Amino acid sequence: MSRPAQAIHSEMPDRTNARNAWEKDYAESVGVDRLVHNVSGIPIKPLYTERDWESYGQDDPLGYPGQADYTRGIYASMHRGRTWTQRQLIGLGTPKEYNRRLLTIIGQGATAVSLIPCNSVYRGYDMTSVDRELLGTCGVVINNVDHMAEGLHGVDIGEMSCSLNDPSPFTLLAFMLIVAERRGIDWRKISGTSNQSDYLSHFVANHMFYRLSLHGARRMLVDHIAYCRERVPRWNAMSVVGQHMQQAGATPAEVIAFTLSTAIQNAEDCIARGMDPDQFLPRFTFFFDISLSFFEEIAKFRAARRIWARIARERLGARDPRSWRFKFHGQTSGVDLTRQQPLNNIARVTIQAMAGIFGGLQSLHTDSYDEALSCPSEFGARIAVATQNILREEAHLTDVIDPLGGSFYVETLTDQMEEQIVSIMKTIEDAGGMFKAVEEGIVQRMIGASAQRQQRRIDSGEQLVVGVNAYQVEEDASARPSLERPDPEVMREHIERFGAWRDARSRADVEKALDGLSQAAESESENLFGAVVDAARAGLTNEEICSRLRRDLGFGAPLAIV
Repeated sequence: MSRPAQAIHSEMPDRTNARNAWEKDYAESVGVDRLVHNVSGIPIKPLYTERDWESYGQDDPLGYPGQADYTRGIYASMHRGRTWTQRQLIGLGTPKEYNRRLLTIIGQGATAVSLIPCNSVYRGYDMTSVDRELLGTCGVVINNVDHMAEGLHGVDIGEMSCSLNDPSPFTLLAFMLIVAERRGIDWRKISGTSNQSDYLSHFVANHMFYRLSLHGARRMLVDHIAYCRERVPRWNAMSVVGQHMQQAGATPAEVIAFTLSTAIQNAEDCIARGMDPDQFLPRFTFFFDISLSFFEEIAKFRAARRIWARIARERLGARDPRSWRFKFHGQTSGVDLTRQQPLNNIARVTIQAMAGIFGGLQSLHTDSYDEALSCPSEFGARIAVATQNILREEAHLTDVIDPLGGSFYVETLTDQMEEQIVSIMKTIEDAGGMFKAVEEGIVQRMIGASAQRQQRRIDSGEQLVVGVNAYQVEEDASARPSLERPDPEVMREHIERFGAWRDARSRADVEKALDGLSQAAESESENLFGAVVDAARAGLTNEEICSRLRRDLGFGAPLAIV
């Protein structure tokens, strides 16, 4: 039989004596204590109490989910009412091969489409301009509207959300819109995200995605946002990407600061064009890496929600609460995955996914364990999808909203992360804003310094990595998963069909469509993305569109920092 709480309380020492006793016992146990810092450089104490979280003890200091300042989540029910969108980034070989795998993944529980194009597509080229051996090994080869139609065969794009890894000038979305047009689907029903619309992150840290000049990409993005707002209103035209910068070496605090600074830059560019923030901010989304620094990642997302809500209201003048919501997609970090002992990556991905879920994400991609070795195998992708299913259905991570809310450690760390993020954002603001800071290489230098610090920690053994600098074992390299390559005969046929189709077109019609792109590029009033859609409708290819705009707007040449 349990004793009354009052009796137990009377036997307990007072808080001050108890703390002093613990400090004494702790010091005797550890001797000389080690210094611990998280990746963002914040010192980590061995224990957190109400003294650390200054607001603890007030009447519900955190507020409620779905209410400003959104620390506990942007929706009232969060994952208990509606779980995150389960996306699995896939892309391999030809559109037909991609379609087969896509339908399989959907059948296994994925609830949205995510399309990864071949690296040749990212770089702005058609398959006929690239060595055949490279085609389709990292994504699907989609060069025109017909390819997109084949890749999305059997998928109701009027009902299922689609995420396209589609950098400026957004040829993939243009192709998909024409597919919808051919099927008689109202563009107003189409939902999804231009998942690589953030040209600044490409300029800084993902040069393969960077096709147009800095100023040309800036114009294209604003035109893209304006066009989608009017014609495809459920489409998220702005995906502000922090992932690339974190994978390049930015700390979690830095990546939130840089990403929010980018969002401010893009929002103010739209306002300067005459757009009302409440018309476009609800369609702003964010895309982040989720690293293995478990509590730091949770705190970064909780802090980011607070900061963005304040920016949207106070700086950008948004009045609609939907504009204040910090909606983000999370992808488990491939940087943390290792080639050594690759099955360990399943545990790493699970930890990363849990951090994103506890951090309050809206959609999630879990990496396959073999992504450190190759394009995800079908076997690896199944495990990655099952990981999300297990966390949702078996671990019951959706039962409670913000389950770590009120933790002395998490709340203190959230406050500390917010303070550091705001400080870094001031550095960017003092440099003239994100566009100027990127143009002058300030952001790149900060990321480079952070990457070097982290690598030194690994090289010195301060940061242990299982299988790399600790707990190493002899491995048979031949037993590791091998790169799954497209069938060379299937790829050859794909190239030949494309070449025959291209050669059969009217050259006059092609030139007319190209001239239309140039006319739009030279005009100050014509919407440039609208011209890309018209070019796709007229039958131009990915390379033809990108090459003409590179000629007219300038080639993408990121700044090299040494």
